[in-house]
Amino acid sequence: MATTNDLKNGMVLVLDKQLWSVVEFQHVKPGKGPAFVRTKLKNVMSGKGVDKTFNAGLKVETATVDRRDMQFSYLDGDMFVFMDTTNWEQTNITAEIVGGAKDFMLEGQDVVVAFHEGEPLFVELPTSVTLAIEFTEPGLQGDRSSGGTKPARLATGREIQVPLFLNEGDQVKVDTRSGEYLERVK
Repeated sequence: MATTNDLKNGMVLVLDKQLWSVVEFQHVKPGKGPAFVRTKLKNVMSGKGVDKTFNAGLKVETATVDRRDMQFSYLDGDMFVFMDTTNWEQTNITAEIVGGAKDFMLEGQDVVVAFHEGEPLFVELPTSVTLAIEFTEPGLQGDRSSGGTKPARLATGREIQVPLFLNEGDQVKVDTRSGEYLERVK
């Protein structure tokens, strides 16, 4: 158990027998009336987001979430196989749990997998990853970084918009939260 004053981003709460991750929180002390905590919560299983307000000091149940450093090994049918980097134990995780992270994972990618009571909950990626452009239309002479964009398919199969001057084989840094191009990696 914890109080709403102890809330932190990433903390997992048990509300109505469901697991909710704290995405954002803000302590508010209005000039009149009691203090409260405004939060944005995300359902760990469904990914649905909600806004919820708690009275300050209210006790909330926290879930014990074990975050383990793992490495994506390979895809086995529709199961993703991850290896624990501390004891080399392999874990199979379904595509539903991996979710959108699959668009940015290559074999050998280091990730964090969250477990609750031995069951995998979700896969956390670093905020940005470096991936190669597998296919894009060729850039034209005179195209500059301030110009437009064109579609490009990454090594994982994900399509993103990149500047016109990029070509196949170029390495790019991609934001895993928004799926947007960040910069070219030399």
